[in-house]
Amino acid sequence: MSPSITPARVYYSAVALRLVLLFYGLVQDAYSPMKYTDIDYFVFTDAARYVSQGRSPYERETYRYTPLLAWLLIPTSWPSPLWFSFGKVLFAVSDIVAGWLIVRILQSPSGAAMSTERALKYASIWLLNPMVATISTRGSSEGLLGVMVVALLWAVTCRRVGLAGVLLGLAVHFKIYPFIYGPSIIWYLDSPNPSDPAEKRSSSPETSSWTTRSMKDVLFTFLNRSRITLCLSSLATFSALNLLMYVIYSQPFLEHTFLYHLTRIDHRHNFSPYNTLLHLSSAMPDRVSGLRLESLAFVPQLALSAVLIPLALAKKDLAGTMLAQTFAFVAFNKVCTSQ
Repeated sequence: MSPSITPARVYYSAVALRLVLLFYGLVQDAYSPMKYTDIDYFVFTDAARYVSQGRSPYERETYRYTPLLAWLLIPTSWPSPLWFSFGKVLFAVSDIVAGWLIVRILQSPSGAAMSTERALKYASIWLLNPMVATISTRGSSEGLLGVMVVALLWAVTCRRVGLAGVLLGLAVHFKIYPFIYGPSIIWYLDSPNPSDPAEKRSSSPETSSWTTRSMKDVLFTFLNRSRITLCLSSLATFSALNLLMYVIYSQPFLEHTFLYHLTRIDHRHNFSPYNTLLHLSSAMPDRVSGLRLESLAFVPQLALSAVLIPLALAKKDLAGTMLAQTFAFVAFNKVCTSQ
């Protein structure tokens, strides 16, 4: 291993980068009219303060997230001013854990089977990326979701299917869009092991001619143990979390966490291909009849990211497929912000 690229140096550098940005943010917030802290962070911390007082996080206007996020950030409501940055530290730590998991994935035989040095070089694109570090230290919660998705990929490549299902259910509860990875993982979980180079794809029962197999045989072949475990564990986790939140917070939980996003129109700071049409739709709502654009926009987005890409790529390269899915989902999303 090159003396300049060691795990200690990469991880210490990643921590140092985030510490510098955290302290820089404190200075900029104190002395500059243009604040370093993301406006959404104030939404999160206000919601956390409401929760600490026994109130609903949805009393905070524009809080559109799971109550889990507000629960995690309750320490930001504690008296000392330093606790206000607890969430930023949590998000930054999530970044580093995600980077560590990236190294593990790249080193694993079912991943890319890279050497430690080479895996660290690739992981450094994430760990030492100033944009990634800036987003988390400004107070964006994407670091939490990022570590969930990377952990999901790690669990699948290590064939820890039950854990993968729990992570998938948690990630979808936390933010809706990770459900698009479900079809890719299900398609990837072939029998006995899709990462085994000795396995011949062409001889897989699923790729055999349907003319020589009955539909029943094909169905039973598809429904292997791994796929059933993934579906049941993810559904159980997602359902349990949603039921718990609904029991505690009732209809506001459903409205703000899920239903709001189905009809959301945001023509500000929006770089979506639908931006102009959404702007006109919001400006002249009385002239819009029939199916509205904000409902139809999901069709090409989901057809590409949740169906076509998984079918075409998932069995060849799961990580690459998830990247392509994410890119397609964001590119065709009706709300695409700078983050």
